[in-house]
Amino acid sequence: MYYKMGRKNIILLGATGSIGDSTLQVIRRNRNRLTLFGVAAFSNIEALAKIASEFVVKHVTIYDTSAYKKARESDLFAKDVYLNCGLQGLTELASLPDADITVIAVPGTICLQPTLSALQAGNDIALASKEVLVTAGKFVMAAAKKYGRKILPADSEHNAIFQCLHQSSRKDLARVILTASGGPFRDYSSEQMKTIKREDALKHPNWLMGPKITVDSSTMANKGLELIEAHWLFGQKPNDIQVVVHPQSIIHSLVEFIDGSILAQLSPPSMTFAIQHTLLYPDRSEGVTETLDFSQVMQFDFHPPDIDRFPCLRLARETLVAGGTAPAAFNASNEEAVLAFLGNRIDYLTIPIIIERTLETVSCFEPQNLDQVMEFEASARQVARNKIASYVS
Repeated sequence: MYYKMGRKNIILLGATGSIGDSTLQVIRRNRNRLTLFGVAAFSNIEALAKIASEFVVKHVTIYDTSAYKKARESDLFAKDVYLNCGLQGLTELASLPDADITVIAVPGTICLQPTLSALQAGNDIALASKEVLVTAGKFVMAAAKKYGRKILPADSEHNAIFQCLHQSSRKDLARVILTASGGPFRDYSSEQMKTIKREDALKHPNWLMGPKITVDSSTMANKGLELIEAHWLFGQKPNDIQVVVHPQSIIHSLVEFIDGSILAQLSPPSMTFAIQHTLLYPDRSEGVTETLDFSQVMQFDFHPPDIDRFPCLRLARETLVAGGTAPAAFNASNEEAVLAFLGNRIDYLTIPIIIERTLETVSCFEPQNLDQVMEFEASARQVARNKIASYVS
């Protein structure tokens, strides 16, 4: 069936990051269908000003207050641009009444409240920030249902599953299979893993991403977060979500149906494919990036992940099975550990140790409201910081 689609107004939170850049590429290619209505970034006001100028954006939010003050005092932005700042600014921007889709492309849980506000305002969500569902999937999915809005997965793996399930009944779904590149250390021995430095972990073989997600990919914590996110997006039980290492990053995920048939989605390792599908859904358009050339020889390899060398994946699955606030503790402790690693405060192999010891310390429970989740998440972060401090000292 062909759907005729009108123009959509897009709010982009995280405009100056790698996901933001891919989103802007898609909007440039589809200016007759997509309008950039509002943008936000953490502190890169120069890049944000260029985006606002190019796309004639009137609503701009700068999260960092010092960068916001600098922007107000400069002439970087046109006089008719409405500048806002902080979490309140993000929340107001995400829920602008004339918007159609709010793109959540900010790593971490900063955009949890903006996501909920956007749903309440009647906006669909293009979700690239997996931490939102990992931390508070119960409440975000309930809000989407309450307000009749869509959570459209913009991550390549979850978008692949979404595409494979198109017009298929969820009752016929047996399992979903998330593919993982395996990161730069997939072939490292246990001895080699002990030598990994910061600069090594920031070199991904297939994808160009920000520092935090690049490190997460190398530890496979990122795949663990995606495993938890898949549970909320597609309603699958932990045992019905599998992870397989596929070094070429061409098959982005697969779905298996109860009759044994398996469908896969293929495209080159570029986020533009998933993002364009999300923003134009249910329509399609000519792509931004060249697709696969089957006149050339290609090789697709698969092998199971090694959870002994990459324990973050095991820990993530364990928290999904445990449920409640356990995934929030995994996410919070991982974020703190990665931050410490990037700051050269702990070594690479200490990252999963911090996560595991945090999970052993905190008392998880089934939250009854979002405030309980956020209070628990803050306490889990402090526990992780204390564990890190014991290593640093």
